[in-house]
Amino acid sequence: MKGRKTGRENSAGGLRPRARRACLGVALVFLVLAVSAASAGEPPSLTLARENMVVRQIESRGVKDKAVLAALRKIPRHQFVGQGYQDSAYDDRPLPIGYGQTISQPYIVAFMTEILKLTGRERVLEIGTGSGYQAAVLAETAREVYSMEIIRELCEQAGERLTRLGYGRVNLKTGDGYYGWPDKAPFDGIIVTCAADHIPPPLIKQLKPGGRMVIPVGPAWQVQNLILAELEADGSLKRQSLMAVRFVPLTGSR
Repeated sequence: MKGRKTGRENSAGGLRPRARRACLGVALVFLVLAVSAASAGEPPSLTLARENMVVRQIESRGVKDKAVLAALRKIPRHQFVGQGYQDSAYDDRPLPIGYGQTISQPYIVAFMTEILKLTGRERVLEIGTGSGYQAAVLAETAREVYSMEIIRELCEQAGERLTRLGYGRVNLKTGDGYYGWPDKAPFDGIIVTCAADHIPPPLIKQLKPGGRMVIPVGPAWQVQNLILAELEADGSLKRQSLMAVRFVPLTGSR
């Protein structure tokens, strides 16, 4: 009595065509990642970790913007985290970067960037440079990027890091982000990476009509609401609550 062929065999005793194509596809992905790692001068394990981060943490949660996904695949996040945290750089969580600040969870970076609906032609303001990772993502997805950081040491470190990694066109400034960067306004988008108990009026004034701001709003060190604020043509502000988040607080002299 003849045995039936298993699902792993074809008529020639090897892999079925569909399984063969799948294996070739996986092999091709690993080859591309290996070539990318070699060209970037980083261990293939880090390149693979970054790809896994995008696939498992970001795409799986619904982020679809191709430019955002490409930026997250390209930027070496492990170079933006604090000392001793490189092995955790692609984990699904925020990480400390010193001075009581953190680099945001990868998914949150991707989600907030996608919410701005950037096309590559915009002028964008970031409040809270931190290590510079979000600024690098914006540099890959917008035309002009301005980023403010109240902690001088972090701002200087971010500037050196961004320049070294090829993002020297990001404009950095040490200052109180509550008041924005009025002499560079108006902005098509504003992204705030620290929580305020209200949306700062100076930032609203620096939005273009039709511009979008994404900002966590709520009490310090507690759960906050991530808010999308859109400036209408008549000057009114449309607000939408997106999700619960937890960010370090916006600090300043006000």
